[in-house]
Amino acid sequence: MDVEHVIGLPHPRLRPFITRYSGYRMRTDPGVHRGLPSRSLTLVITLDGTVNLTEGKFATLCGGLHDEAVIITHDGFQHGVQCDLTPLGMRALFGMPAGELSATTVGLDALAAPTGLRERLQHAPTWLDRFALLDELLGATVRPVKQQVEVAWAWQRLTTGTPVAEIAAEVGWSRQHLTTKFTTEYGLTPKVMARIMRFENANRMLRGERRPTLTEVAAACGYTDQAHFNRDWRALCGATPTEWIAAELPFVQGSERGQAAQ
Repeated sequence: MDVEHVIGLPHPRLRPFITRYSGYRMRTDPGVHRGLPSRSLTLVITLDGTVNLTEGKFATLCGGLHDEAVIITHDGFQHGVQCDLTPLGMRALFGMPAGELSATTVGLDALAAPTGLRERLQHAPTWLDRFALLDELLGATVRPVKQQVEVAWAWQRLTTGTPVAEIAAEVGWSRQHLTTKFTTEYGLTPKVMARIMRFENANRMLRGERRPTLTEVAAACGYTDQAHFNRDWRALCGATPTEWIAAELPFVQGSERGQAAQ
């Protein structure tokens, strides 16, 4: 496996909207990769080839929040840049709530993306140059954004593991009303988003340098028991934790042995 993977931080002004840049160039055996649910939307600009999904082949794409794995097939060569967007970033960069892209992937030509973005990135000589170009081009599209305070608060509280019923009481809404407003903004219910955030925490633990046991991960992330952990992981990932570790973890760890761009 020949892997080049570089992580970069966006300009501070963009960090409420884009949490990181990931540059990748990989030569591996052809295969299938699972794009796992997370709290981020995904913007990808390929530098060579396409990203091949069930919805079609994309040279550039933006994928919304989703509650099941996105299946990506590849021929063994992958080269491009991924930007992890916050839901607020969809409003700032593209003028739309994240809910409009829920469980959907579209090409950037369907959004108000900067023209010539892919071509300019292809001509940039280094990853640092590409990240700086993204800062420039995406930064120029940022527009004023406004979210309903209660909905933004609900998202923030979910990141701390606060139960949905408690969040509803904090904002003075019924749980049903909170669910309706939250789903309109983000495309997923608060309950589902809480499951995804817990799953994401478990995934992060498994990818750490010291891989804990599955029992340790289940306990640390708030699953009631190992069976609950396995059921939830299979529902969100399409495989048990053990199956995912065997099939995907070597690929993920290899891609993460990259250099952080300063």
